[in-house]
Amino acid sequence: GPEHRIMANPMQEFVGTAPQTEHVHHRLFHHYKERFGKRYSSEEEHEHRKHTFIHNMRCVWGSGGRAGGSVGLPQTHRGTQPCWEHGQPSPPASVSLHTPSVVPLSPGAVTPVKDQAVCGSCWSFATTGAMEGALFLKTGVLTPLSQQVLIDCSWGFGNYACDGGEEWRAYEWIKKHGGIASTESYGPYLGQNGYCHYNQSELVAPLAGYVTVEPGNAEALKAALFKHGPIAVNIDASHKSFTFYANGVYEEPHCNETSELDHAVLAVGYGVLHGKSYWLIKNSWSTYWGNDGYILMAMKDNNCGVATAASFPILA
Repeated sequence: GPEHRIMANPMQEFVGTAPQTEHVHHRLFHHYKERFGKRYSSEEEHEHRKHTFIHNMRCVWGSGGRAGGSVGLPQTHRGTQPCWEHGQPSPPASVSLHTPSVVPLSPGAVTPVKDQAVCGSCWSFATTGAMEGALFLKTGVLTPLSQQVLIDCSWGFGNYACDGGEEWRAYEWIKKHGGIASTESYGPYLGQNGYCHYNQSELVAPLAGYVTVEPGNAEALKAALFKHGPIAVNIDASHKSFTFYANGVYEEPHCNETSELDHAVLAVGYGVLHGKSYWLIKNSWSTYWGNDGYILMAMKDNNCGVATAASFPILA
């Protein structure tokens, strides 16, 4: 629809290998190592981390640094209808009266951190992460679910594969088709658009529906995490400070808390560190980003919008 900004390849100018581009990449990576005191045990690890750093830099800075441009590939499209208009309303926040003050990463409910690569498929990782948690809490079995099937098959529901999408649209696809494919049955993540080829008989985790948490209500989000496990959330990830995050509680004063949310991630817990309340967030930029692929995001004033557009599935 007209509310979407479709970008054929907004990364094109950043993915070149011209000497001047390589020089800039090398200089920025050197600055990153100096800034955070990074030391690597081998040349192989150094090159791997440099490659990952450059990839992450492209993803976040891709087009966000240009006047008037949308933020780069890892995104849920700007200007789209808020997720909570399409799901069931969240349960009343009063249930949070019995919510514990700290909920760590749910053991067993979360699969390993993955890498979306240069593909704007963050929405599919957030969706499958929430689905994996719900399925684990129901069955006691952690089953890796396929992002690729959502990328390949949910076009008719308004998602745009590697050019962005939204979790509620993915939930609708899963609900309509009676489940989602496991990674094992569908095949590995490709990092690009593929041919839709799922086998109906192999789909798992049929959905009864999905719930959107009351926007901006941290207590409601805490209660949902405690009761339902991992929650898909949207955040403002457009700042350099997010790209360079290494540890501690992340708080970005220039973050937008309610609009311009450009990246979908998975909230898997919450807690307090050095007096600062945080959300424990699983990203999809590999374990080389952040703190082994995770980030602690400040709860204060709904920084970066973690509690603005949160949703979780209800299995049938």
